[in-house]
Amino acid sequence: MTAAAIGQINLQELPTYGSRSVDCFQKLEQIGEGTYAQVYKAKEIYTGETVALKKIRMENEKEGFPITAIREIKILQKLQHENVVKLKEIVASTPGQEKDEQGRPGGIYMVFEYMDHDLAGLARCASIFSVPQIKCYMRQLLMGLHYCHVNKVLHRDIKGANLLIDNKGTLKLADFGLARFFANEHNGNLTNRVITLWYRPPELLLGSTKYGPAVDMWSVGCIFAELLDGKPLFSGKDEPEQINKIFELCGAPDDSNWPGVTKLPWYTNFKPNRPLKKRLRDHFRLLDRHALELLEKMLVLDPSQRISTRDALDAEYFWTDPLPCDPKSLPKYESSHEFQTKQKRQKQRQHEEAAKRQKLQHPPAYTRAPIQQSGQAHTQMQTGPNQPMHGSQHPVPSGPGHHQGKPRGPSRYAQGANSSGGRNRPNRGGQGGERGYGSGPYMQHGRGQAYGSSSMPAAGPGQRGGGTSSGYDGGRNYPQGGPYDGSGAGRGSNMMGGRKHNQQHGWQQ
Repeated sequence: MTAAAIGQINLQELPTYGSRSVDCFQKLEQIGEGTYAQVYKAKEIYTGETVALKKIRMENEKEGFPITAIREIKILQKLQHENVVKLKEIVASTPGQEKDEQGRPGGIYMVFEYMDHDLAGLARCASIFSVPQIKCYMRQLLMGLHYCHVNKVLHRDIKGANLLIDNKGTLKLADFGLARFFANEHNGNLTNRVITLWYRPPELLLGSTKYGPAVDMWSVGCIFAELLDGKPLFSGKDEPEQINKIFELCGAPDDSNWPGVTKLPWYTNFKPNRPLKKRLRDHFRLLDRHALELLEKMLVLDPSQRISTRDALDAEYFWTDPLPCDPKSLPKYESSHEFQTKQKRQKQRQHEEAAKRQKLQHPPAYTRAPIQQSGQAHTQMQTGPNQPMHGSQHPVPSGPGHHQGKPRGPSRYAQGANSSGGRNRPNRGGQGGERGYGSGPYMQHGRGQAYGSSSMPAAGPGQRGGGTSSGYDGGRNYPQGGPYDGSGAGRGSNMMGGRKHNQQHGWQQ
């Protein structure tokens, strides 16, 4: 199928759906899961082509087919672009062969082109993202989103887990389960319960229901900051904490810098109780000038002043050295999706916890020597004059500088005095001096390695459900989810994982 030109919807050639069975594919492994879908890596039996199968979960639906899946199918039928994931076909399971969790027969699968990574999983596996590599990914993200906005489509769930990358370096937008068509007037009454919390713009957090493409651009700005900083920029546990983190870095909004903000439904609830100045430039003070200018324009509080995708693509950041690299020149990585990396970390944590429990249940046996009373000689010392103990070394000849060569006599300090300033210790055998503790230097403390590999937020708090997902999915699990299934789990974890800066990015923490 030929792709439509940028700015045009492909209405002439649409794929045919429902003509084949899922039996034509062999499932290889699960790569994503969310509230509304499970995603599998699969192979087409006849051609050997690797694809992604997204099974639409029906057990949570009381009124038939999920609306998120209907929207995703409808939009992806019309959007054909190199930076938008391709929906190949829709297949169904053979009647009577497959049942859902409630025992109902049948299963519907969306067949997507297979992508080797999502940005969140890749960020945890890759050691470093160089500046040309960041520019390459950001440029492709803006190109795909620009195509959507020109065709009046809001994505409404931009995050690292929903940005798929193949081993050719191509980045594609995925998970259109929350996507909607919009009008230029922005007068529609849309829900504000969209976009994973860590990437949700302030207008939605303040209750706005009239919005446009600017909500996606805020999410892109959060992705940009995460690539540069190696960790999520705003990682709130809930909505109040999230909006406070935004205000602390971007300043407190009022009618002077955001006309009409005081009229938003939840402004009074979240209004800061003290003046807050904008600190974004100070936070990224070591960042490249052009990168900082673009980031500031993406993270403007007032959505009407936020930069558009077209203007962002023309920003100086993409036209100054080092230029964006060719996607084909990017390094090749082992397949990595957020769902899989989270499972690996979970297994590692379980193994560590099991080891700790084992250690507590079976502590190592310690033997303690009997306490020697003052004035009593050790039993092993009663072997005879000048005779070594069994298994010990021969006595060292006495001489200057050796404690065994010191004459026995009264202690250097009077009885009851303390040479160390601590508690008094009895004079044992009249030997001069007391035993002291080691005085070696403390272990040196220092900073860790700069900007290691991360991974887009482990998980942050969400709105509905739980679980991990990938960008193919249209499921919704609000903290951070995965690209294939579109539901975010948790995010705590961070899209990118908590990776620290690297000097290649032009600044340090």
